[in-house]
Amino acid sequence: MWRKLRSAAWNYRRALFIAVTPPLLLPLPLVVATKEASCAFVLLLMAAFWTTEVIPLAVTATLPAVLFPAFGIMTSSQVATAYFKDFHFLLVGVSCLAASIRKWGLHRRAALLLVGAAGVRPARLTLGFMSGCGFLSMWVHNTSAVAMVMPVAEAVLRQVRRADEGAEGAEGRPRRAPRPDEMRVEEENQTLSDDHKLPEERSPSSSPSSSSAAAAAAAASNSTQAACATAPPTDLTLGKAMCIGVAYASNIGGIATLPGTSPNLIFFEYLRQIYPECNGVNFGKWLALCLPISVLTLLLTWAWLCWLFIRSDVRSLRRCGGELSEREKAGRKVIRDQYAALGPMSAQEKFTQAVFFLMVLLWLTRSPGFFPGWASFFPGHSDYVTDATVALVLGILFFLVPAHGPSRKYESMITWEEFQASMPWKVALLVGGGFALAEGTKESGLSRWVSELLTPLGHLPPLAAVAVACVVVTTVTEVASNAATISIFLPILSPLAEVIRVNPLSVLIPATLCTSFSFLLPASNPPNAVVFAYGHFSAADMVKAGLGANVIGLLAVLLAVGTWGVPLFSLDTYPDWAPPYNATAP
Repeated sequence: MWRKLRSAAWNYRRALFIAVTPPLLLPLPLVVATKEASCAFVLLLMAAFWTTEVIPLAVTATLPAVLFPAFGIMTSSQVATAYFKDFHFLLVGVSCLAASIRKWGLHRRAALLLVGAAGVRPARLTLGFMSGCGFLSMWVHNTSAVAMVMPVAEAVLRQVRRADEGAEGAEGRPRRAPRPDEMRVEEENQTLSDDHKLPEERSPSSSPSSSSAAAAAAAASNSTQAACATAPPTDLTLGKAMCIGVAYASNIGGIATLPGTSPNLIFFEYLRQIYPECNGVNFGKWLALCLPISVLTLLLTWAWLCWLFIRSDVRSLRRCGGELSEREKAGRKVIRDQYAALGPMSAQEKFTQAVFFLMVLLWLTRSPGFFPGWASFFPGHSDYVTDATVALVLGILFFLVPAHGPSRKYESMITWEEFQASMPWKVALLVGGGFALAEGTKESGLSRWVSELLTPLGHLPPLAAVAVACVVVTTVTEVASNAATISIFLPILSPLAEVIRVNPLSVLIPATLCTSFSFLLPASNPPNAVVFAYGHFSAADMVKAGLGANVIGLLAVLLAVGTWGVPLFSLDTYPDWAPPYNATAP
C-alpha cells in the first residue's frame, strides 16, 4: 500500500506542488494585508511555477491577469494593456523575416558558406558550425537557429564516422557486424535527427510533436552510452565539441542584437515602461556593445571546447596546408555536396536577403546618436517611429510581394500558416506576463519596498554589486526559463541600481546578457535539449563544458560594462531619466 501511495505521489508530484504552493504563500497577503505583500505573493508564486515548470510557462504568465484585479493591485483593463507592447510588433516583423529565410533556404546557404570558409579540420569545423549558428541566432529564435544548423552538423558527423570506419577497413582490420543494441541505437539517433529537421526536410511520414525536445532528450540520454561505445574515438571528441558548441553558439549569438533573444527584448520594453525618458538604448548602440561580447565569448568558448575535447587538434590550427585525412575529406565533401545541391541563389532568396540587409540598415541608422538619422525626417514626432515600426513594415512586404513571376499563379513570399509556424506565440505571452508583473510591482509599491530591503548593498563597490547580480542571475537561469528569469529579476535589480546610485543600465544590461548563459544542463533551455537529443554527448559532458563557458561569458560581460560600455551608455554617471532622489540611498 505504501508503495502504491509513493508511486501515486510521484506520478502526481506536479499536481501536489500546484496545490501546496499557493497555501504556503497565502500568509503574505492575508497577514500583512498590503498591496506590496499581495504583489509579492503573485511574484513568488509565478517564480515558483516558472522555475519548476509544473504548468506551461505561458499559462503561468497569465496569472497577473487574474490575481492583480483580485487583490486590487490593478484593474483588469490595466493588466490587459500590459500584455501587448511595442515588443510584440517587433517580434511579428522579425518572425516574418525568419519565415521567409526558412522557407526559401537562405539559412542553409549562409550556414554552409560559414562552415566551408572555416575549414574541415576538427577545430576549424567546430568553429565554422558555431559561427554559422551564432550568426543565424542574431536574427532568428535561438531554437530555430539550432534546428537549422544541426541537420547539417549531423550529416557531417555521419560522413566522418563512415570515413573512419572505411579507414579501419583499409588498414586490414575486419569490421564486425553490428550488435542488435547498436542497431537500435542507430535507429533511435536517426529518429531523433528526423524529429529535429525543418518541416520541409522531414519525410511525409514524419510528424512533429509538441514535446519533442524533452522526449528526445530523455531517449537520447538512455542511448548515449551505447552510441559512444560504437563510435570511433575521433568521432566522439568531434561530436561532443561540435554539438555542444552549436548549442552554446545559439545563446551567445542571440545576445548580439536586440531581437536576437527574448531577454533582450524584455529588457528593452521594460526600460521603455519603467524609464520612459530613457532614449539611449537602440539597435545600433546595443550592437556596438554586445557584438564584441558575443564574438569574444564565442571564440573563447570555442577554444575552451577544443582544449576540453579535441586538444590534439589545437596544435594543427596553425597549419594552412598539408594533406587532409580521410575524415576531413569526407567532411569537406558533405559540405560541398550540400551547398551544390542548393543551386544558384533564387530570386526569392535574393529578395529575402535584400529585405534582411535593409532591415538591419534602417535599424542602425534610425537614430544612431552621432548623426541625426532618418527618424529626423519626422519633425516633432521622431520618437514615435521605433525599430518595431521598421520590422513591421518590412515584414508586411513578405505578404504582398509575389514569390513567382506572372507566368505562375500569384503566391506571396510567405503565407499566414508559415508565419504562424515561425511566430513564437508562447514567448509573446510569456513576455507579456513579465511586463504585467513589472507594472504590478511599480503600481503596488513593491519595487520601493525592495529598494529599502537592498539598502545594505549600497555599501558595496558598484562593480561588485553588478558581479553579484550577474552570478545570481546566471545561477537561476540554469534551472528556469531565460525569459522567466529576466522577468523576475528586472523589477528587483532596477531598485538596486537606484539604491547604490549607479546608472540602472550598468546593472540591467549585464543581468540581461547573463540570462542567456544557461550552459550547464540539457534542460536549461530548448537549444540545449534539442542538441542533446542527437545523443553525441552526455549530461556530464555539458556540465563540464558549461562551467568554463559560464565563467567566460560572465567575465566578458563585466569587461564590456567596465570598458567600452561606459562611454557608449554613459554608465559612469547617474542619468537624468532615473529617479532624481531616493531616500533610501546610503
